[in-house]
Amino acid sequence: MENFYNAAVIWFIIGFVLFLLEFVVPGLILFFFAVGAWVVAILSLFIDLSINLQLLIFIATSILTILLLRKSLKKVMWRKKSYSSTLEDEFIGKSGVAETFIGPAQRGKIYFKGTSWDARSQDTIEPGEKVTIIGNDSIILIIKSTKSLL
Repeated sequence: MENFYNAAVIWFIIGFVLFLLEFVVPGLILFFFAVGAWVVAILSLFIDLSINLQLLIFIATSILTILLLRKSLKKVMWRKKSYSSTLEDEFIGKSGVAETFIGPAQRGKIYFKGTSWDARSQDTIEPGEKVTIIGNDSIILIIKSTKSLL
């Protein structure tokens, strides 16, 4: 039980709790405080540090890592992933059937691959009409009437 009162163990536990809290409170700030706590834990294993020096090292390393690493880690972690190539391979050029009326100013729905999809078009498309998918805007499919392709 005495091992739990060791400064290194306490700082490690504080760092672990801060690390877990990062998942609950996103923003990539608590992670760097966890790193600061772990730095103090490692130093406390090898060097006898006063509580004031431990707190100073904790604050300094936490702020330093935030300033140096947060922006670059955010770019890596929250980089937009491009799914358009997957959609192009799977959807574009394929045929579906209009479920609702679709006009130049009115979105509608098409039936494609067993699912109903939101769609828009520059053509006037009646329900039941066959359509060809020519693109996408996020999850909205851009379609063209097969009548206009003839």
